[in-house]
Amino acid sequence: MSGLLALLDDVAAIAKVASASVDDVIGQATKAGAKAAGAVIDDAAVTPKYVHGFAAARELPIVFKIARASIFNKLVILLPVALLLASFAPWLIPPLLILGGLYLCFEGAEKLHHWLSPKHDDSLAQIKDPAHTPLDAAHLEEKRVKGAVKTDFILSAEIMTIALAATDADASIWFKAAVLAVIAVVITVAVYGAVALIVKADDVGLHLAQEGRTAFGRRLGAAVVKGMPGFMKVLTVVGTAAMLWVGGNIVVHALHEMGWHLPYDLIHGAAVGLGQGNGVIEWIVTAVLDGIVGIALGYALIPVVEKVSALFGKKDDAAAH
Repeated sequence: MSGLLALLDDVAAIAKVASASVDDVIGQATKAGAKAAGAVIDDAAVTPKYVHGFAAARELPIVFKIARASIFNKLVILLPVALLLASFAPWLIPPLLILGGLYLCFEGAEKLHHWLSPKHDDSLAQIKDPAHTPLDAAHLEEKRVKGAVKTDFILSAEIMTIALAATDADASIWFKAAVLAVIAVVITVAVYGAVALIVKADDVGLHLAQEGRTAFGRRLGAAVVKGMPGFMKVLTVVGTAAMLWVGGNIVVHALHEMGWHLPYDLIHGAAVGLGQGNGVIEWIVTAVLDGIVGIALGYALIPVVEKVSALFGKKDDAAAH
């Protein structure tokens, strides 16, 4: 009997340790995920545009394709790479963060530039063209999905790298792997669950407006249908602002970690000086200044990217001939 009691005590002790470990993993994942919140917001805000213009029946399948690729990239590609970096080349993490931050700055500045200098995009016209064949639609869907997956991969790399940098450096590799795996699954489900709700909200609203059993339900449905275009515009603005803010913040903090403290010190000093001990004001000032840095970096990159793209484009044309 005493042996059985001792065994039960051991089992209870193991269960207690396991429970504490799970709590630690979840706690670290929550902390690290919060650090990557800006990139997560951007991911959720950017994705709906890739399903815009397609038939309602294709919206959720497209979202599912992107989500499936996203979770694969996070767990199978990015997680092992992140762990290898943390174990063998931690000095590479800040430069990689800077590269990812610059990409976000460029993407945000490019969107801002397009708003200020709009150009005609005939992709939606192609979908709605009566002469447009199902094969063309399938090709365009594949192209959109590939574009979404590429953008998601870069944002996912940022999320995983930021999360890794926010995880306890002294933790074991298995603990870090568990934290990153939790973040990968939770963020992917949250982002693409939200995207699915966003892209189907107008269909749900239309159904309520037409088939609602109560006057309140019909009014609610009509309000959803009427409000979704404005909501999507707001979401696009929020996503672009998040790109610029997060990109600038990542670059400033990574430079600070690499030993160039001037940008961080200037922003931090301005935030503390204007905030006067008010944490909310300090955060707002920091976010605005990080966003300004993001805009400056992004606009500086636009001509560089255009020249590189033109160079490779010319090479491709020459190869084709």
